[in-house]
Amino acid sequence: MNRWLLWVPLVAFLALVALVGRGLIAPGETVVRSALVGKPLPEFSLQPMIAGKPGLTRADFTTGKPRLLNVFASWCVPCIAEAPQLMQLKAAGVEIDAIAIRDTPDAVAAFLNRHGDPYARIGSDPQSMVQIGIGSSGVPETFVIDGQGRIAAQHIGDIREDDVPKLLKALEDAR
Repeated sequence: MNRWLLWVPLVAFLALVALVGRGLIAPGETVVRSALVGKPLPEFSLQPMIAGKPGLTRADFTTGKPRLLNVFASWCVPCIAEAPQLMQLKAAGVEIDAIAIRDTPDAVAAFLNRHGDPYARIGSDPQSMVQIGIGSSGVPETFVIDGQGRIAAQHIGDIREDDVPKLLKALEDAR
């Protein structure tokens, strides 16, 4: 009867290894979603990032018309990948504003010259405080903001070709 008690530590160890292995092979949710989806944007006011473009405030999103808010950086490789889709959305009549995080005016201007400029306004967020305040955890991220300044939807990661119709639908639903 005491012989089977010798196997208990080994069985417990193997169960622990199996549990840890399962977590490594199939991790849970790996994306951090904003808790503010469905809620108003927090108050903020960002200085202009580059000359010739206004900065960005919460009031810019309370005009009655839905728009996109793109969080990006010139040093972000996926931001380059999504640039053509942002230009496509702009060509479709979508108003897009941006928050440039932890960046410099010269780098952002060079980025826009190389990859296109879909933005009506670009606010500078050097410490990522507004980015964190709206629930963004990385770049790029895009938010659909309804005309009253509420976050209607969040798109995490770069916008790909098949995401464009989804964002257009989200903008239409936010009317």
